[in-house]
Order: sequence, then C-alpha cells, then structure tokens
Amino acid sequence: MAYCRLFMFIRPIVVWPRLSFSSNGTTPAVQVTTPMKKHNRKRHKKPPLDDNVSWEERLASVVTPLWKLSYDEQLELKQKHQEKILAELSGYLHSQSPPGEMTFPVLPILPSPVRDGYRNKSTFSVNKGVDGNPKTVGFYVGRGRDGNIVCVNGDHLLNMPEKHKQVARYYQEFIRRSPLEPCLLFHTGGHWREVTVRTNAAGHTMAVVYFHPQELTAEEVAAHKAELVEFFTRGEGSVCQLDSLFFQESAKTRCTHEDSPYQLLYGRTHIHEEVLGFRFRISPDAFFQVNQAAAHVLYSTVRDLCVPRFEDKGGTLLDVCCGTGAMGITASPKVDRLVGVELIEQAVEDARHNAVLNELRNCEFIPGKAELVLPGLVSQLSSGDGGRLTAVVNPARASLHHHVIRALRNHSAIRRLVYVSCKPDGEAMRNFRELCCAPDPKRKLTGEAFCPSVAVPVDMFPHTWHCELVILFER
Repeated sequence: MAYCRLFMFIRPIVVWPRLSFSSNGTTPAVQVTTPMKKHNRKRHKKPPLDDNVSWEERLASVVTPLWKLSYDEQLELKQKHQEKILAELSGYLHSQSPPGEMTFPVLPILPSPVRDGYRNKSTFSVNKGVDGNPKTVGFYVGRGRDGNIVCVNGDHLLNMPEKHKQVARYYQEFIRRSPLEPCLLFHTGGHWREVTVRTNAAGHTMAVVYFHPQELTAEEVAAHKAELVEFFTRGEGSVCQLDSLFFQESAKTRCTHEDSPYQLLYGRTHIHEEVLGFRFRISPDAFFQVNQAAAHVLYSTVRDLCVPRFEDKGGTLLDVCCGTGAMGITASPKVDRLVGVELIEQAVEDARHNAVLNELRNCEFIPGKAELVLPGLVSQLSSGDGGRLTAVVNPARASLHHHVIRALRNHSAIRRLVYVSCKPDGEAMRNFRELCCAPDPKRKLTGEAFCPSVAVPVDMFPHTWHCELVILFER
C-alpha cells in the first residue's frame, strides 16, 4: 500500500469498528468517552465562572484548555480523540460491507516542532475589562446571554508569541488616549474595534486595525489614522517595530477586502513566509497556517500522500479550496501539473503570485465556486492526462458543499483523494460518508466509492483540543 513506505518508521494503530476508549486518568475533567462535539462545547465555550479562579486562569482554560497537561499527555488525548472519531467512520463502513473488510490504520499523531508561542496570527478584541475600563484589549471570557462578558489581557497565554502581546498592549495604550470610544456592541456607537497581528519566522510584523466610522467625516477619520501612524512609527508604539500597518473601516461586522479595501497606512504591502523551501506572500486577509513550524509537517505529509515517494513524478494534482496555493505549491514539483480552484479572488491572485515567486511554471489557479467549476474541469483534466488525477481538499470547518463532493465522487479519473480536516467530528464526517457510501442515485452519488487507506493526525495547535486530520481515500 502507498502509505506503508511513507510512514514505515512508526507502527500504525488499526481502528476497528465501534471501539470505545476509557479515560487515561490524567485529569478527571477529561472523559474521552463523552461524545466529542458536546465535550468540546462544554470545555471550550462554557467554562464555569468559579469565583476562586483568577480571570487569567479562566481565559487560559478557554483559549488553551490543555495548558496544565504535559505535551505528551496532550498528544495522548488528541490521539484517542481522533481514533474515536475515525471509529465512527469505520463503523459506518462496516455497516455497508462485510465485517473486517474496511479497516484502515490511524498513525500516531505527528507533534508540532514548536509548542509555545507558535501562533503567527492573533486577533485581539476590545471590550470592558476586569476593572470596568471599556478600552481593554484582549480576549473574551463569559457568556453574552448572561451579560457577564469580560475582556481579559492575554499576556500569559502559552500559544501567543511575545510580539503579538506587545502590539496588543500598545494598541490598548493608544485607544485609551484617543478621544473616540470603542465599538463594543456593533450597532450602539463607538469606533475602535479589534486588532489583528501577523508575524513570520523572520520576525516581520503586520498589524491590522479595524474601525467603525459611524458618523465621522472622511477628514475626521483621516486625522485619527494619522494619530495611529504617529503613535506606532514615532511614538511609544514604535518599540513594536511594525513592518506594516493596515486600517480597515467598515460599518459591517464582517467585511472583505472587496467590500472595504485594507488601507496601507505604513510600511510593506505584504510579509512573506517560507515552508518546505517555498516562499509565500501574506496579505492582510490571506489564509496561512497559524503554526508555521507545524505547517512543514502537515504539508510534507499531504505531499507524500498525494504522490508517494516510490512513484515516478507525473499526473495532475487538483487542489480544491486552494486558498493562496501553499499546500498545492509545496507538492507541485512531484506532479506534471497543479490546478487550484478557489472562491476568493484575492486568494487566487496571491496563489498566482506565489507560483511566480517560486518560479513554478506548472501551476494554474482558477477563481470560482468549486461545485460549478469542477465538473467540466475534471472531465477536461482526466481526458488529457491518461487518468492520473489526484485531488487534495482542505476546506474550512463547515466542510465541502455536497455538490463539490458529488463532483469529486462522480469522476472516475480521480483515483486518490487527500482530505485535510481541522474538524473531522463536524460536517466533515458527512463528507467522508458521501465519499465512501454505496452509489446513491437519489443523492446523485453515482461514481465508484472511495475507501480510506490511512489517517494521520497532525498537531497544529498545542495546548488546545484541535489538530488537523489528514485522510487518504483511494478507489
């Protein structure tokens, strides 16, 4: 099998249907036998507000819920959680086939090379602090429906690098000096909103400040932008040594670059990151893996599953939901052609730039909805490539639209599909079942079913419950 040589240095753990796992006893609060979705919701979003626990500890328990455990204990828990999730898939496969025919190995979780301060992107909110000051920059603790939301400083969080914390502290200092009020509840007035900080491995720093103009004139907004630039370039905030300072003003809670362009107030238009020897341009709203060191592990795993080492270079790699192209580009030297499909046009522009930046001539990136682009594209690719077509998908937590799964499932030329999921116990499980179920004309799933060959968890987020799960499906 393809995966045997890829991961021959570690012993696979075979998942059998309907397995159950007991607690490992490291902490009574962790029960892996509890359904994952409810378990995460209880621990993640609704921590008890114990008056005997400090606000800092409450925040750490929300943002980094595994912070009290050793890293080995964290990996053990995550491994068991992934096995439990995949046992559900294995049980589903057995319900459609003779017992023992559809088992597949789940390899030991691949650890993150960096465990503390690994995040290269952080977004800090503005709201009422523990002391009642409405101009506090940090992270929320509490529940909106209970009216007890408090913004807590995040200087103690293990996953945040010092540079992010520093920019947040100075942004707080700036808005406290500003005569403008913060925008706490979006439709009740105020101006200063959250700040996003992005850094790369070279230490370059980009900050993006979000602002609600309310009834201010363009001249008044310009004056406050000038004060922001002055503070971070020549004032006290200059110690942050920002390489880029962006500003986005919007009267919407969620706003794209197309709706309201990011305004460069100071410095470079982009910063760059490197993964597996490839350089990537990062714009203010570009998606990039938040753990650059672990991205090396994730992308090399995906690359080796897309094109195993013992196979000759060749064929076409179809990168669905490709974003800025990083995952496909790192695998592109092993294939004749890379074709990426992405809905967001700015991301497609970044992907094309990244291909040129790395002097790659076998890459093409197409804008559009995958469910509309894929049917014709797959037919075109399969007819011109002798059937050597591999797909890789890395969707958001909401998973792939049914029409995208249908397009992938119904084209026989796709013999190998690598699915990367950051939330396999959510909607992604529906995708897995649709890829593997018996042909179903009612749902227009008429193509030959895929079968999972191997699963590889990759820890991208130390101190949290989350990790990436990579599954190779084959026909």
